[in-house]
Amino acid sequence: MITLLTTPADRELVITRTFDAPVTRVWEAWTRPEHVRQWYAADALTMSVCEIELRPGGTWRWGQRGPDGQEIVFSGTYEEIVPAERLVYTELFEQMPGADPVRVTLSFDATPDGGTALTSTSFWPTTDIRDQALAAGMEAGVRAQYDRLAAHLKTMGRTG
Repeated sequence: MITLLTTPADRELVITRTFDAPVTRVWEAWTRPEHVRQWYAADALTMSVCEIELRPGGTWRWGQRGPDGQEIVFSGTYEEIVPAERLVYTELFEQMPGADPVRVTLSFDATPDGGTALTSTSFWPTTDIRDQALAAGMEAGVRAQYDRLAAHLKTMGRTG
């Protein structure tokens, strides 16, 4: 399915994608390190860190390393967790110390055909920062990540 990125309001970014997998499987793929490691890193990068403390107030940290050794690491704190329904967390790009966090709400909604509509709604510290992320290639990266997630979900279905 097509990944759609929209900017419906200042500081807001909405990413939507429908996956051919039940909500519980998509939730598991997003919240368990052994699954995140399979789909998160970009094509030329490897996953260098994947830590998930899935509880309100718990932290997460996901990082990728390039062939040149440079790391790209995001981290944050879980604010709200409704299993297989909603995940609210902050997100910081660690290579920009002192930056204000992005606040993200992920919604996992069942579709009539048994799939999952995943919606990520993020609120950025400023419109400029959001637009800089988009200009730096965020859209292509998200599309590729979600394609890898879709492929991994199919693998999860075969293995239980």
